[in-house]
Amino acid sequence: MGNNGKRLFQYALNYKKPIILALVLLLVAVGVELVGPFLAKRMIDTNIMGIEKPWYETKQGEKYAVSYREGWYKREDHFREGEAKGKEVRVLQSGRSYYFVDAAGVPNTGKRTFESGKLTISKEDGSKQLYPATKLSVGETYEFYKPEFRSIFLLAISYVGLLLIGAMLAYWQRLLLQVSANRIVRKMRNDVFRHIQRLPVQYFDNLPAGKVVARVTNDTEAIRELYVSVLANFFSGIIYIVAIIGALFLLDTNLALIALPFIPILYVWIVIYRKFAAKYNHVIRSRLSDINGMINESIQGMPIIQAFRKEKETMAEFNEMNDEYFKYQNKLLTLNSITSHNLVNVFRNVLFIAVVWMFAGDWLGTAVTVGVLYAFIDYMNRMMHPIVGIVNQLSNLEVARVSAERVFTLLDEPGVEVSDSRMDRYKGNVAFKDVTFGYKPGEDVLKNINFSARQGQTVALVGHTGSGKSSILNLLFRFYDVERGEISIDGVDVRTLTKQQLRQHMGIVLQDPFLFTGTIASNVSLDDPSISREKVEQALRDVGAYDMFMQLPGGLDEPVIEKGSTLSAGQRQLISFARALAFDPAILILDEATASIDTETEAIIQGALNVLKRGRTTFVIAHRLSTIRAADQILVLDRGQIMERGNHDELMQQGGKYFAMYQLQQGAAAEIVA
Repeated sequence: MGNNGKRLFQYALNYKKPIILALVLLLVAVGVELVGPFLAKRMIDTNIMGIEKPWYETKQGEKYAVSYREGWYKREDHFREGEAKGKEVRVLQSGRSYYFVDAAGVPNTGKRTFESGKLTISKEDGSKQLYPATKLSVGETYEFYKPEFRSIFLLAISYVGLLLIGAMLAYWQRLLLQVSANRIVRKMRNDVFRHIQRLPVQYFDNLPAGKVVARVTNDTEAIRELYVSVLANFFSGIIYIVAIIGALFLLDTNLALIALPFIPILYVWIVIYRKFAAKYNHVIRSRLSDINGMINESIQGMPIIQAFRKEKETMAEFNEMNDEYFKYQNKLLTLNSITSHNLVNVFRNVLFIAVVWMFAGDWLGTAVTVGVLYAFIDYMNRMMHPIVGIVNQLSNLEVARVSAERVFTLLDEPGVEVSDSRMDRYKGNVAFKDVTFGYKPGEDVLKNINFSARQGQTVALVGHTGSGKSSILNLLFRFYDVERGEISIDGVDVRTLTKQQLRQHMGIVLQDPFLFTGTIASNVSLDDPSISREKVEQALRDVGAYDMFMQLPGGLDEPVIEKGSTLSAGQRQLISFARALAFDPAILILDEATASIDTETEAIIQGALNVLKRGRTTFVIAHRLSTIRAADQILVLDRGQIMERGNHDELMQQGGKYFAMYQLQQGAAAEIVA
């Protein structure tokens, strides 16, 4: 996680100001919140339990003075320094009643019982002390509490006010953190998608589309949870825990030392959890990616699955993946259940029982009053919340860690910068010199390819499947780069140009054309601002498709859904032709472009192409040899080598491979007609 953690931190630095502000607000919110138990402690020890402090006789009408029978009394902490004090008396609680004890030096500790006008205080050593006492009525007890009401009311208002301030600060802190997290993930998704555009075509040959989608969506969403939930809980949790430990030391050192073991326990807990969770999450994210990949493949191949009755086998394969995903999710769920907040509550309750037992046995010393004990329990309860928060986010932390690893692995794939630079239209004189190429090391699919094509010429590539026809065009388009030999355009090595400069003046029509969601017009122009509506219409006219599409309900603005599945194969191919021509390429590549078009439509396109080829270098891959009779140069390939070259008449005179292929096709066509 080290390097990935550093990179996640660098992403966060892009929005450091709102994040730092959020953390400052969090610190203030924690400070405000932690004042509460101190106020509660003061309220209990001073205002409520303070009634048992010594009282002294004073003058009538004094501030904080209480009238009882014939005298006036004031509590010791309300006397000013140097102010004269009268006789000492006490107000002590026994059971649910309060008693007025007309005596001095009465101890605060010991068991109290009242009988026959005497208050008996029994100590642990068995000794007893008796003091004259009078039971106070509810009204008389109320009078002794009355001087504290104003202070209690102010403390209560302060307590509520602090809660409101803390809530407001927490709201702004969470809002800033969540907005920052969304911005971070937005940037990350943009970076991932931008990097996908830079990756070579061969990367996508080896990774299913569904897996790439999972990395852009699911994995970045898991990382968003890291910034929103995990970091917020970890930051706030650490700040809370440190602040509460500090507050406990201010409250009582012994109680703070009792609470300290929670820190190493939490650390060990996190280490043990991560050890198991990392293994489970790797499998879970990998299976989720596989499931996405299979769903994507199944949807695209649904016609084949249904046509060949493979629904059950496909479902069985999906069930196998889904069951493994389910199994590991349950393992993670079991781990989370074992190490969840329930375990925290067990630790907390054991600690509370121990502290209350020690308090009852006077083992904590006289400094630990009821108010201090209440504040300690309040602080420990507050400390449990961030601990629970941290523990509950451990699963999200592991998911985010694994997701970050997968996203950064994709971002680390070597790519090529997308260049915005443009170049003047080249003529289109293409030359292959001693080009040898293989998709895999040691498996050459092209061997010593040499040929040249001048501007305006049409070069046809023919040969059996796997002979290397498409590989030549892949190299020309730089979907793959040649390592041995050289390909040049107008005498310039294509590797010295950026891929965008090279492709700026190239057009391609594939055997299986790809259409994007949009309209017919947007699929022709690809939303390029330099392609006007007039150019789109002209391109469709040139390929003889304008009238056909204008008959549709929406005309050229007829909606096209994903891959153009609502259009016929011929209509999709016509749009693909118009797209290539609208960009006015210097080099036009037709890869089995007329294979999926009916004979009548092909005749229209052939007529259009004869006009459009003028001034352009055109490369044609064709299985139907009748479509390339007019080609200036025909290259016959076999197992990656050029076996024959020349125009149609020259090759027919040679009586070689081309002659045999042509005769075979003509004979088959004659048999079909017969």
